[in-house]
Amino acid sequence: MVNHASLWLTSVVLCVLCYCGTNSTQKSLQHRKWKMEQSKTSLVTHRRVKRGWVWNQFFIVEEYTGTEPLYVGKIHSDSDKGDGSIKYTISGEGAGTVFIIDEITGDIHATERLDREEKTYYTLRAQARDRLTDRPLEPESEFIIKVQDINDSEPKFLDGPYVGSVPELSPVGKER
Repeated sequence: MVNHASLWLTSVVLCVLCYCGTNSTQKSLQHRKWKMEQSKTSLVTHRRVKRGWVWNQFFIVEEYTGTEPLYVGKIHSDSDKGDGSIKYTISGEGAGTVFIIDEITGDIHATERLDREEKTYYTLRAQARDRLTDRPLEPESEFIIKVQDINDSEPKFLDGPYVGSVPELSPVGKER
C-alpha cells in the first residue's frame, strides 16, 4: 500500500529543490554574463608580475674542512641570456669575505669554515647589473644563508651507565 502523505511530501521537497536550484543557476548565469560584459568595457587589466629572481633557499653545513671554497648556491635573473652581459653582486654580512660570488654565473661559495654556535645565519642582498653600464636590471633582493648544525659537541657520560626510573603520571619537576 502506498503512503500518500509521504509521497506528497517527497514531491513537494523535489519541486522546491528543483525550483531553488534552477533559480540560483539562472542567477549565476546572469551574473557571469554581466561580469563578462563589464570586463569587455573595463579599461583596467590585471597582469601577474613575473618574479625576476630565481634561487633556492640556501643552507651550508658548518665546520667544512675542504681545501676549495664550498658551493652554497646560485642566483639567477630572468634577464640573463647567458651571454655574460649581466654582472651578479652580493652585499651584506660576510659578502666578499666569508661569501664570494662568481659575477658571471651567479655561483655563491663560502671561503671560510662556519660555526653554527657562533652564527646561525647570514643575511645578504643580491643584485643583477648590466655589465657595460653598471645599471641595476632588477631591484636588490635579500636572501638568507642558514648554517646547518652538525654534532660537533657530542655529550660525554663519564660515570655511566646510569640507572633511573620515573613513576607514571609524575608531575614535571618532581624529585624522589
